[in-house]
Amino acid sequence: MNERHTPLPPPGDGRASRADEPALARLWEAIVELGLDEVVQRIGTGILSLALFLVVIWVMSRFYIQGPARLPDVIAFSPILPTATPELIPTPDGLSLASLPAAGISRQALMHTNMPSRPRSEIEQYTVQTGDTIFGIAAQFNLLPQTILWSNFDVLADDPGRLLPGQVLNILPVDGVLYQWREGDGLNAVAKFFSVSPEDIIDWPGNHLNRAALGDLSKPNIPAKTELVIPGGTRPFTAWTAARVVRTDPSAGKSIGAGACSKVVEGAIGSGKFIWPVTDHTISGSGYSPEINYPAVDIGRQAGSPVFAADNGVVVYAGDSSPAYGNLVIIDHGDGWQSLYAHLGAIAVTCGQSLAQGAQIGTVGTSGTPATPYLLFELRSDTQGTVNPLDFLP
Repeated sequence: MNERHTPLPPPGDGRASRADEPALARLWEAIVELGLDEVVQRIGTGILSLALFLVVIWVMSRFYIQGPARLPDVIAFSPILPTATPELIPTPDGLSLASLPAAGISRQALMHTNMPSRPRSEIEQYTVQTGDTIFGIAAQFNLLPQTILWSNFDVLADDPGRLLPGQVLNILPVDGVLYQWREGDGLNAVAKFFSVSPEDIIDWPGNHLNRAALGDLSKPNIPAKTELVIPGGTRPFTAWTAARVVRTDPSAGKSIGAGACSKVVEGAIGSGKFIWPVTDHTISGSGYSPEINYPAVDIGRQAGSPVFAADNGVVVYAGDSSPAYGNLVIIDHGDGWQSLYAHLGAIAVTCGQSLAQGAQIGTVGTSGTPATPYLLFELRSDTQGTVNPLDFLP
């Protein structure tokens, strides 16, 4: 029996025969041998670029130029299926279906509207309530507190302590002064006094002045007692505080009232350190406020509670001084300081009496103008003038 044997590759030769190589590989080897490999690479790159460009054009024309594909007609025109008929709800007698709320979320109607604040040109009236202060009323109408005083001199006389429940106050539309025209006034002089121009007064709409009918501004055609708003106007406060009374000349107290002392007195000298004049340290009513012409603090609330001397000294005034202070005691401390105690319910000292710090001089009350009891307390210095007592009390 003859057997066939497949010839083995030569020893040491690990390569496959050329007949076993793929046709594409043999073609590329032939191109390389001819030196055409670089040309073929360039041609192939160009063909691939062209093919890619054609693909991009096709995609753009398919999805962006013609628009998105339409939904199948079977979806776009699917029939509307019938729904169950809702059960009708009977309505109470006298109530129509139209009055029932619509389905879904409804808007609730607002029962009030906050109107934006509008500029005012006319004067308003305000009735003082219990607990009101000059600062509180001013803040309520967006005004400076001094405007409240300057527009109500006939009621308050530039004294915030005269504010009482039930009083009717003028409320100006702007910060400034309310002025009542007097016979013989000149518009230029009035404007100068309040630090404004005549035009400020003439052009304020609430004054209802006709420029053409005014005539000579030195003698304008403005009827006497006409109330004019002076927008932006200011003026000095009228002094209502007690005159300075010292032990070397107590007769100055005659300008205050019947409690003036008649003779020169000597006695205890102060220590320069003060104590609270009442056991209740509550500040009620007004505090020290020079901007509203109030150089004192209101302390305490209980009528009849004792009032004490804030430091050693001599009584230089003891008696009534209505209406500004009511029952009043002034102590001269002999070291350049004075203390003043007002609206007392009762006075327990006499003129010329020498006192030690802490001695009782009276009781808290409502004499003068207060509607509620408190002690009006002032401290005065020869060098510093009227000061805030709270800066000197422990």
